[in-house]
Amino acid sequence: MATRSVLLSSSFLLIFLSFSLEKSNALEGRKTIESNFHTIQLTSILPSSSCKPSSKGKRGGTSLEVINKHGPCSQLNKKGEKGQTLTEILAHDQARVDSIQTRIAAQNFNLFRKTEKTSKKYRAKDSKTTLPAQPGTALSTGNYIVTIGIGTPKKDLTLIFDTGSDLTWTQCEPCFKTCFPQQQPIFNPSSSSTYSNISCSSTACSGLKSATGNNPLCSSSTCVYGIQYGDSSFSIGFFAKDKLTLSATDVFDGFMFGCGQDNKGLFGKTAGLIGLGRDPLSIVSQTSAKFGKYFSYCLPTRRGSNGHLTFGKNGAKSNLQFTPFASSQGTSFYFIDVLGISVGGKALAISPMVFKNAGTIIDSGTVITRLPSTAYANMRATFREFMSKYPRAPDLSLLDTCYDLSNYTTVSIPKISFNFNGNTNMELVPNGIFFVNGASQVCLAFAGNGDDDSIGIFGNTQQQTMEIVYDVAGEKLGFGYGGCT
Repeated sequence: MATRSVLLSSSFLLIFLSFSLEKSNALEGRKTIESNFHTIQLTSILPSSSCKPSSKGKRGGTSLEVINKHGPCSQLNKKGEKGQTLTEILAHDQARVDSIQTRIAAQNFNLFRKTEKTSKKYRAKDSKTTLPAQPGTALSTGNYIVTIGIGTPKKDLTLIFDTGSDLTWTQCEPCFKTCFPQQQPIFNPSSSSTYSNISCSSTACSGLKSATGNNPLCSSSTCVYGIQYGDSSFSIGFFAKDKLTLSATDVFDGFMFGCGQDNKGLFGKTAGLIGLGRDPLSIVSQTSAKFGKYFSYCLPTRRGSNGHLTFGKNGAKSNLQFTPFASSQGTSFYFIDVLGISVGGKALAISPMVFKNAGTIIDSGTVITRLPSTAYANMRATFREFMSKYPRAPDLSLLDTCYDLSNYTTVSIPKISFNFNGNTNMELVPNGIFFVNGASQVCLAFAGNGDDDSIGIFGNTQQQTMEIVYDVAGEKLGFGYGGCT
């Protein structure tokens, strides 16, 4: 009897241990699944009619509010300005992408000769200073804007900021040809005591070729610039210099910029553009003596209102990860090395050579991230597999993975993370995964290039709410979480 009792006890113990192990494995499996998914309230990614109040952080220098032009915090919306449709936004975004890919392929558009050498391969298939940055309609909608001061006395000008451009320019009186409507008074050079034109014989004038892609012209010994963007927007005018004011204590004499006399395009109500590229004529280079070629920004969501553009290291976040800039093709763009992508905790079976083949840039002006065709096809298939329980919705322009979530209040979506050189991983926030056209059309915010040879672009949707740091002198890109809302 004792032997039988021992056997029964042993059997019970084995059954208990087996059950406990299965339960433990199930719980562990559940935790693993949960850790690889975002479970969110649908309302958190949908456009809202209410503006989230700004919560300004202590950044030092000047800290100003940032809002999205298409969101409820925009004063333009409250004044009844008609906004672009999402289809129009995506069309202009594709035009920008085509322009970037063409520029990198060294097939520039000559604005003065009106000749174009664009390959069909790249055409669309369908101390520290914080500036006011507000997203707005411009070269491709979804760009962001900042307000700076030019001249003596200072005139405030609200300009698009763009990491894919170098030359800073604004519209100027008397507008010999055409000026587009802008909210602020157009800058009048004759009203500034520190304004002067740059001569054709100067080395700065000859440097316009690398900053604009066009050779400069000469008018009565004054240097003339010309720059055109992917959506056919353009600016032509005098190359000049004047006092630049970023804050009461951050003032720069002799800042070189374009004084536009013939300007056309989709610049919204802004006054021009501020170039944050790497060229010697960019604002990053021209202020390097004080800020050391170091700047950061945070791009808010549509309902957010506390984004920023900041120059200088003082007060920079400490919890940043850094990846080195990759070898640059040209002087403007910021190249990074993508090594891999994970969806729902699953590393996609993509050879690193697919990303290395054409390279990838990070860009503040491109809305939707573009991936090599092989990489995108793999991401799309895996994402669709994880989202198979949700009903599909029609495509939205170039976005081909959309869902109808109108019958849901809570949704579970697979996490997406990018692995960059330097053993650096960026996990996207939910707002960085979807491009939303209401609850009935929620789309994966990625698109594929036509092939694996076209440049990849890490766009601004994926950068939302993150602190993005450009240490240009240190040749590295940093990022952290919770930079804004």
